[in-house]
Amino acid sequence: MKIGIYGGTFDPPHLGHMQAARAAAKALGLERLILVPDKQPPHKALSEHSASPEDRLAMCAIAADRLGDTVPASVSDVELSREGVSYTKDTVRLLRREYPEDELWLLMGTDMFLSFHTWREPETIARCVNLAAFRRERDDREEAFAGQKRRLEQELGAVCAVVDNEGVVPLSSTGVREALARGAGGAYLDESVWGYILMHRLYGTCADLTRLSLQELRACSYSMVKAKRLAHIRGTEETAAKMAQVWGADEESARKAAILHDCTKYFSLSRQLSTCEKYGILLDDMEKSTLALLHSKSGAGIARCVFGMDEEICQAIRWHTTGRADMTLLEKILYIADYAEPSRRYPWAQELRELIYTDLDAAVLRGLEITIAHNARAGQPLHEKTLEAWSWMKDHQRKEG
Repeated sequence: MKIGIYGGTFDPPHLGHMQAARAAAKALGLERLILVPDKQPPHKALSEHSASPEDRLAMCAIAADRLGDTVPASVSDVELSREGVSYTKDTVRLLRREYPEDELWLLMGTDMFLSFHTWREPETIARCVNLAAFRRERDDREEAFAGQKRRLEQELGAVCAVVDNEGVVPLSSTGVREALARGAGGAYLDESVWGYILMHRLYGTCADLTRLSLQELRACSYSMVKAKRLAHIRGTEETAAKMAQVWGADEESARKAAILHDCTKYFSLSRQLSTCEKYGILLDDMEKSTLALLHSKSGAGIARCVFGMDEEICQAIRWHTTGRADMTLLEKILYIADYAEPSRRYPWAQELRELIYTDLDAAVLRGLEITIAHNARAGQPLHEKTLEAWSWMKDHQRKEG
C-alpha cells in the first residue's frame, strides 16, 4: 500500500494543506494519507496564539475526514504524545515499524525539501521513507529542485519525487490566524474546520454562538458530524426551506432546525445521555437505551442551550425522529423533509417528494406509516410517540375528509 505521511503544525489546517494533500494523493497514487500534527517543530517556535495540541489534533481529524473524498485519511498523535521537540527521524522510525511492508512517502513543502540535508539524521529518514516535495508552480525554483533531488539521491540514496501543485492555495497559517483574529478567515478553511474554531473560540475569535449567521451556524453544525452526513443535512435544509415557502412557515426557522437536526448524530450513547442530563432533557426508558432516538433529544438541548434557538425550532428538532400527536407546522416540515430530501435513496422517497408540496398532512402520515411498517418488518420496537402521531393524523384526516 502507498501511504502518504503529511506532518506540520496545522495551526490551523487550511485549504492550502488540503489542496496539497489532494495533489500528492493524485500524483503519487496514494492509497492512504496520515496527517501528523507536531508538538514542537525543531525549525520554529509555535505562536503564542497557537491552538492547544488537543485542538490541533481535533481539527486535523476533521480535515482528514473531509479529505476522504480523494483518499482515505486519518490523523496520528505520534508526535503530540511524545515529549520534547518533534523530530521527523523519530516519527518515521515509528511509522516504518507500524507499516513494515508498505511504501511510505513523506510529504513536504518547497523550503523543507530544499533544506532536507540539514535535518536531524536525514539518512535515517531517507532509509525509512521516500520523499515527495510540493512545487507551487512548474517553474518554481526548478533548478534548485533538480539539484537537491540529485544530491539527496546520490548522498543519501533517497527516493525523491516532485509533486506539481498547480491548484495551489497561497496561504500561510500565520496569515489565516491573523485573519481569524480580525473576524475573517473562514474563506481560507474547510467549512467544518472553521466551525470548530468558532465553537471553541480559537485564534482570537469570539463569536456569540447564540447570534450566528446561517453560514456560521452551518459551519458549527458541520464541525460536529462526519463528512458522509453533510449531503443529508444540506438536502434536509433546502427541502425544509422550500416547504416553508409553500406552506407558509418561517423559512429561516426551517433552515436553522434542519441545519441542527443531526448535529449530535455521532455522539456516543454515554455522551448523548450526559448531554440530555446537562440540559435538563427528560428521557423515557426506550430513549435512554436507543441511540437512534437520542440524537433528536440531545440535539434539541444543544440547539437551545448552546446556539440559543427558540422553542419552536428546538421542539421541531426534538420530535424529528418519532413525530408526536398534533405536530406544529415546523415540526411536520422537519419530520418529513428529513425523509424526503434528495440524497435519500429509499424506494418510497420519490412518493414523498411528490406529496410534500401538495398535501403536507398526507406526506407526514405516509412517513409515519413507512416507519411503523419498517420497524415491524425488522422486529424493532416502535416508540409510543410515533403511534400517537399516526393515530392523531388518521383522526385528523377523517375529520378533514
